[in-house]
Amino acid sequence: MKYVVNDNCIGCGACEGTCPEIFFMNDQGLAEAKDIDVPPELEESAKEAKEGCPVSVIEEED
Repeated sequence: MKYVVNDNCIGCGACEGTCPEIFFMNDQGLAEAKDIDVPPELEESAKEAKEGCPVSVIEEED
């Protein structure tokens, strides 16, 4: 499974703070998810980042 951040990101950085192995802030100051399958050892923290997003812009992608 992969994650994507949709265009409504507000750039708060919460996801990167929770799971920097998957989420990062781009040059525009908005979050993006790395285009990789989330390894099993990061699934919990990536899910925590998704659930902790204050504007619910992180989506799961198969």
